[in-house]
Amino acid sequence: MNHAYSFKEISGEALALTGGKGASLCKMFGSGLNVPDGFVILASAFKDYQLKPEAKADIEKCLAALPDVPLAVRSSALAEDSAKTSFAGEFESVLDVRKDSVFAAINRVAASASSERVSRYSAFHNIDAAHDMAVVVQIMIKAQISGVIFSADPITGSHVNMVGNYVFGAGESLVSGEANAYSFTIAKLKAQYSGDKVLTAYAKEMHKAVEKIEGIFGREMDIEWVIADKRLYIVQARPITTLETINYDTYEINQSLDGDALWTSNNVGEAIPGVMSPFAWSLLREMDLECQKVPDYYMFGNICGRTYSNISVTISAMRVLGFNVPRAKALISDAFGHVPDNLEIPIYPFKTGYLIKEMFVRAQKSLKRMSDSKKQKAYYLEHTPVWYVQTLKDIEKANSKEELQVLWTGNVRPFLSALWYIWFGGAGSVTLISLRKKLAKMVGEGEANLLCSNFSGQGVLVSMQPMLGIEQVIKGKLSRAKYLEFYGHRSPNEFDPYYPYPADDPDYVDNQIKEYASLDLKPEELLKRQRQEFQKAKDRFAQKYPSKVKWLEKRLLKVSEDANARESLRNEFNKVFRVMRHLLLKTGEITALGDDVFMMYCFEIPHFLQGDTSMLKHLPDRRNSFEKYQNLPAFPQFIRGRFNPQEWLNSANRRQDYYDPNAGTSSPSSEGIKGFAGAPGIVEGRVRVLHNFEEGKLFQKGEILVTTMTNIGWTPLFPKAAAIVTDLGAPLSHAAIVAREIGIPAVVGTGNATALLQTGDTVIVNGNTGMVTKS
Repeated sequence: MNHAYSFKEISGEALALTGGKGASLCKMFGSGLNVPDGFVILASAFKDYQLKPEAKADIEKCLAALPDVPLAVRSSALAEDSAKTSFAGEFESVLDVRKDSVFAAINRVAASASSERVSRYSAFHNIDAAHDMAVVVQIMIKAQISGVIFSADPITGSHVNMVGNYVFGAGESLVSGEANAYSFTIAKLKAQYSGDKVLTAYAKEMHKAVEKIEGIFGREMDIEWVIADKRLYIVQARPITTLETINYDTYEINQSLDGDALWTSNNVGEAIPGVMSPFAWSLLREMDLECQKVPDYYMFGNICGRTYSNISVTISAMRVLGFNVPRAKALISDAFGHVPDNLEIPIYPFKTGYLIKEMFVRAQKSLKRMSDSKKQKAYYLEHTPVWYVQTLKDIEKANSKEELQVLWTGNVRPFLSALWYIWFGGAGSVTLISLRKKLAKMVGEGEANLLCSNFSGQGVLVSMQPMLGIEQVIKGKLSRAKYLEFYGHRSPNEFDPYYPYPADDPDYVDNQIKEYASLDLKPEELLKRQRQEFQKAKDRFAQKYPSKVKWLEKRLLKVSEDANARESLRNEFNKVFRVMRHLLLKTGEITALGDDVFMMYCFEIPHFLQGDTSMLKHLPDRRNSFEKYQNLPAFPQFIRGRFNPQEWLNSANRRQDYYDPNAGTSSPSSEGIKGFAGAPGIVEGRVRVLHNFEEGKLFQKGEILVTTMTNIGWTPLFPKAAAIVTDLGAPLSHAAIVAREIGIPAVVGTGNATALLQTGDTVIVNGNTGMVTKS
């Protein structure tokens, strides 16, 4: 390997030693962008911040290829201009250098890596103060105008406009703040320029260059440019550090920082209600990527450990397909809840033609996947229970990393993907959404919920079985061991293997039996009574719409079949997560890592089992971040823009329903707390606010359960409840579905019931209208 390479001759192997700035310039030059010519001296050419004598010949060869003009000699430390740290202005640059002075300038730049200001900057960012230094030598452009342009707004995170500023003359006055800068924007979608007319002639070219640079690096970029002799030059590009959302080393993560978007914890927050371990988050990210609908945009995000869905991606894609925003909001409301009227939904500047083409290609793949899913569904529903029991036994017998490696790569991980494709592709709920909306128009919200209260059909929904199964054990119809085999993998945090499952607790079933017996809980009677109410609702419908009876029967049958398939597939899918927990615990046992193994990312597991231990030094920092996130309360239901948990916690106007610094305030309704009509019925009773499932032991029979959200892990509490009220949720959420099935009034998706109500309050819950009022 040489010690120096021209921009156009650099090899892939050498690129790793060119530093952030050098690598960026080489990539852009090689992609045809108008980058001033030059060369880069590799970090390996220096020792103790001075040039090695043997590097001189390579440098002289590169220098001879450049014209006899003034040069710029600039730093390119390996940590400089990275996604985490820019080191802007910390290292030395030497400008207007003659060829005969280049070597002195190179040594001066390299020596700046040991300066006091670099040491202070390194200490502040908690990185090694010893810096490997590469150096860039480049033709110096005498700029008439110098500026920067960000491919996304570095303050708000918005992707709508490219934003920039410039000064007349050299760029040093812009960086140092010695000259007043002029601002401008260029719309990402249509390249519309807004700013002083001096840049008008260059706006389209600049827009094209920025798009190309984003494509090269696959991220939002901070780009330096100059104009000289009526030509636009790109002189530097680095990631926008303020938009970086994750430090993989430490699991410091906040994906609201990149982009002005609207996020919601509805729906996905029900599946993953707690703080995700690093392992669980990385697994979710891989599954998101496997079924990505919009290229380069993830559906799920992680905001300080908590899972959110990006509504802006969904609504923006629907706009491209011809839906206006109000219509799109209405269509997704059953799944994601009602977006408050005073919240604006930021729209991504998707290019219509490109996105439609990409979505068409991906839709074809999805349709094929759905078709394949239908063929494989029966096999996996039958085979997964056998696989589950056998694989747990195989893990228990494993005594080496090699055996666990085979189980992970050849069995458990691919099995998860197979079931994910089947569940995601073959378990839709569109039929239910459309039917419920139509019935609400025909007979009203409460009656529609009654007609949609028998998803079980002639059987029992899988999500009801953990609750009904305890009664089966009490009656001697089901053994304790079989209960745990069938339902022991269902829990409030069932999608995160870090958290224990009921089957991991030998006393779980006995504790449930004691509680059912002491409180005389009989969920089968609740289910029977609700089916009688369902039949009465059908009779009333028949009297009002006699010609629609067959239509309703056909639709209800279809909904029941879909609901049972969806619930059954999810039940089998969840078994893989408990298998993963035991595989990771076994890994921790064999390697003496203990439960620190959950601080690894899923993609690190096979490498670790093959002998790579490079990630181990980061596990304590990741655990610190994970535990810090666990100590924070649940975040708002909706988050718009860049969210700082600490600022939100300290705010006198803190809200639980939404966070949006740009939104006007909306006062609580004088009528009471409004949510979705989840399950019909009207009940007056005493409130019990539960902030998490662990507080469930405080819940008394006949109280009104008020909590952030519920999922199947909460089902054993439902027979005790007089009614259910949740912050999160929509008509298709777990609380609404199960409450309808057993006849408990429910109001879901209130946004802030846990903040407005206190344990001991007396309230009236109206599940017909979705209102909760204090008595």
